[in-house]
Amino acid sequence: MAVLTTKKRKAMPKSKFALPAQKKYPVEDRAHAANAKARVAQQYNKGKVSLSIKKKVDAAANRVLKRKAK
Repeated sequence: MAVLTTKKRKAMPKSKFALPAQKKYPVEDRAHAANAKARVAQQYNKGKVSLSIKKKVDAAANRVLKRKAK
């Protein structure tokens, strides 16, 4: 997975995040999308995020993961 520095993260458009209003769970490429799904699943299992948030992140990540690999 590509390193995402603070500077790069701040420069990313909100559309590259699964939760754009909060700029959480970056999904700009396949590796980050897969990681977002894993992290939100962990948070859901710990009771720290709701099922609706998990579904939103999963849906955004799935859109990226379904794209053809370049």
